[in-house]
Formats: sequence, C-alpha cells, structure tokens
Amino acid sequence: MTEAVPLYIEIDFRSGISITDQIVEQIYDRIVLGELRTGEQLPTVRDLARQLKVNFNTVARAYRILDQAGVINTQHGRGTYILPDVPPQETEKSKELDRLTRDFLDQLERQGFNNAEIQAVFRRNLRERQKMVETND
Repeated sequence: MTEAVPLYIEIDFRSGISITDQIVEQIYDRIVLGELRTGEQLPTVRDLARQLKVNFNTVARAYRILDQAGVINTQHGRGTYILPDVPPQETEKSKELDRLTRDFLDQLERQGFNNAEIQAVFRRNLRERQKMVETND
C-alpha cells in the first residue's frame, strides 16, 4: 500500500471562509502548483481531521467536493489519490483569478490601504456574500 504524502494545511478558525472551503482551496492550490502530484495518496479523512483538529465530516465533505470536481479519486478501502490532470479550464481560471487579485491588491496598496484593512474588509464581504447565498438557497 502506498504511503500518504504529508499534507500541510493551515486553518483559520476566525476566517469568514468555511473550514471545508479552506481545505478544498489549499489542496487544490498545492495540486496546481505541483506540490501534490498525480497518483500521490492523500491522508485518510480521519488522519487529516485529527491533524487539523476538525470534525471528520468536514474533511469528508472537502474530499467529496474535490472528488466531484475530478481533482481526486477515493477508492473505498484503498485511499484517496490525486488524479492525472486538474481540468485545464480550472487552471487557467485560477491563474486569471490570481492575476486579477494581484492587480486589485496593487491598486489598494497605491491608495494607501494596509494588509490588515484589506483582509478585514475582504473577509467581512465574503461572510456577507456567504450569508446571501445561504438565504437564497
């Protein structure tokens, strides 16, 4: 049996971003950046939940999202593995998002905003947006 690769994920419990989304984003980012490679095995749901000190169902939900997106594949009784290719449109989409974000941050910096102000306002807006989405469901 293949050994799972170490997975370093930082969870910000005070963030307006759900823990599930933080796990999904960080795993996805590591795949796109080549830090996680095709065929590598991820930690079990239980092991990652224990490592992050979060509920088992939270990690299971994150893995399910990545599985449905075609990024990973869970083989019952064998483990969870990185699939050969992250869908190209997602990679291009994430590159465009990175570019737009950097441009936006540069613009805010030129206007005199500091990182703490930007993060606070950004997180507040993410929370408000999430509440709107939840109330519209």
